[in-house]
Amino acid sequence: MHSSSILPGKIHLPLFALLLITARLPAFAEIDLTGSWASVSQGDDILLLADYTGIPYSEAGRAKALSYSQSQMSVPERVCLFYPQTQLFGGPFGLRISKDTAPDGKVVAWTLAGWEDRAPMTIWMDGRPQPSKNAPHERTGFTTGHWEGDALVSYTTHMKTGFIRRNGAQHSDQAALTIHFLRHGDLLTLAATLDDPIYLSEPLYWSRSFHQTRNQVEQLDGPCVQGDEGVEEGVVPHYLPGQNPFIDEMNKAFHIPVVASQGGAATMYPEFRKKIKDGFVIIDKCTRCGGRGPGPGTGPPPGDSSPPRR
Repeated sequence: MHSSSILPGKIHLPLFALLLITARLPAFAEIDLTGSWASVSQGDDILLLADYTGIPYSEAGRAKALSYSQSQMSVPERVCLFYPQTQLFGGPFGLRISKDTAPDGKVVAWTLAGWEDRAPMTIWMDGRPQPSKNAPHERTGFTTGHWEGDALVSYTTHMKTGFIRRNGAQHSDQAALTIHFLRHGDLLTLAATLDDPIYLSEPLYWSRSFHQTRNQVEQLDGPCVQGDEGVEEGVVPHYLPGQNPFIDEMNKAFHIPVVASQGGAATMYPEFRKKIKDGFVIIDKCTRCGGRGPGPGTGPPPGDSSPPRR
């Protein structure tokens, strides 16, 4: 028998060493996400009221959104409420990520530091179960995580009702948020799916990117001081069905048909353009594009007493 053959019952040293090394390697490489990450995009910086284009709204979701008045945020008991974790995709701030480790070095939890309007997100990595469906819902939600290859996957439930967009588009408290954290060098991408059996007829997809920075991203989580924003206690501003005065904002600004701006699963797909092309007229000049000047979404709408939201 050739000297390089493996005899029955014996293992050559090189092969044994290879097996030993392989046994000690993890099945995947966990990526370090710690540090400060500056926002590449600016979130929902400029919004038009009643613009739900691309949101797969059910009838219930659309009705909820159209009942919303911006002045609800100025109700005294709501001034200091945090947004839920969906604000990661609508807010303007960067991220600061840290990790908590056990004595053996294993990561117990990742923490995404809070903003002035979003409570911190803790992603539990220790295998703890999801709470009961009857457990209280909080602005923070409850998040667990695991690794799929080199992507950290988080799953958030038990959130309170919150914004999909800060123009009144909302999700229900039954929504679940799944996020894939994908790092490529100094670029971090969050790719998310929002499932909501109450307000959405199909999943909503989000993505947002952050660039690693040496500048420390500060944790902006309070304290919040409640102040008078012009709405008295005991009043909840709202619009009754059919009375939202901003339903045609997209049509006035960009000639987008109302049927498109009111959302629905069909508005997520390119084929929808064929359905509305006969009713779309290209505007000669856009007077509300390319800046933060006066226009819808940059300040309180006419007749709405709330100040611009952060």
